[in-house]
Amino acid sequence: MNKIIHNVTLAGDIRRDLLLRDGQFAAIAEAGKLENSSDAEILDGTGFLLLPPLVDAHAHLDKTMLGMKWFHNNLEALLSERIANERESRKSIGLDSCTQAGKLIERSISMGTLAMRSHVDVDTVNGLSCLEGVLEARERYKEYFFTELVAFPQSGLVSRPGTIELMEEALRMGADLVGGIDPAAVDRDPKGSVQAIFSLAEHFDKGVDIHLHEPGELGAFTMELIADHTIASGLQGRVTISHAFCLGKLEEARANSLLELLAEAGIQVTTGGQAYVPAVPSVKQLLDAGVNVCGGNDNVRDMWSPYGTGDMIERAQLIAMRNGFRRDEDLELALKICTENGAKLLQLEEYGISEGNSADFLLVCAENVAECVAAGPKERQVFKAGVLIAENGNYLA
Repeated sequence: MNKIIHNVTLAGDIRRDLLLRDGQFAAIAEAGKLENSSDAEILDGTGFLLLPPLVDAHAHLDKTMLGMKWFHNNLEALLSERIANERESRKSIGLDSCTQAGKLIERSISMGTLAMRSHVDVDTVNGLSCLEGVLEARERYKEYFFTELVAFPQSGLVSRPGTIELMEEALRMGADLVGGIDPAAVDRDPKGSVQAIFSLAEHFDKGVDIHLHEPGELGAFTMELIADHTIASGLQGRVTISHAFCLGKLEEARANSLLELLAEAGIQVTTGGQAYVPAVPSVKQLLDAGVNVCGGNDNVRDMWSPYGTGDMIERAQLIAMRNGFRRDEDLELALKICTENGAKLLQLEEYGISEGNSADFLLVCAENVAECVAAGPKERQVFKAGVLIAENGNYLA
């Protein structure tokens, strides 16, 4: 059935009426100009802000412990210790990646996220079991949720014999991108690690997404390696650096040279505005340099972090707070990082509030975008192809 939604608010405090037909935006008219039709369901959008779907550009579907017993986290904040603990503990705590991925996907949909890039662990202890489970969950929810998967060698790539072969099989199984992590700090072989990542990407014609937690000059050195390989491989526009913490604590001239290099290589950056790290890159500086910046929840209630709800509006708020945003236009930018910029990263088709596009959107009880980011209202309706699939935090599909 066709739907007409009257008097919704768009960004810029513009009021519009919507006609939804055959799963698309058939018409977006000035409020009061769209007449009711006998064959259409009529809805009142007064008081609701119309947004494109939220996009989670950096997640870990296979890790979340949503709905499971509380994990008592008494580990030190050492990266190596957390990696080892998670790798060895998955089976003993009964973490089933398909079941848990499904829980996080449903949670995400319920709050308005309809697309996600998720990293999935590949290692010599758990093999490809995490990927197998997440692939099953992706297939189960594909009608409502777009999922792009990164084969993620969290325990190390070149430093753990047998991992490269597992990565090759993961890419054959359906992983969409080649992942990596701290080539110097984790793999202890920055040149060898980056070379191996890009060799896999070239051989399988895949994009790349590398976790880079390395600080200061160490991270800067690795970033230069990644950029050089991106250009040499002809992968401009297909490479992402996740976190890029080193950019948050470098001298201005050094940071600016790296920003120019990222822009030249077409490398995109994902950020979560994490409060527990000493420094994060400035999203404004990245965007001003021509680097696309996207938002991601990263960890949601798992062995790495007890925090995270899966809500990308909340994540936009955290990114805004970490970047010192107070003005309305800056809060709008924070939401754009978690919507349009993420859609660009994932190359989503028919995305956005425009006639002819798929009628995927959410209605949020807020006066404008700034209030939405600042208040994080829970009263929401989520539509996929014009069909209501979630309301007020409840998954309905």
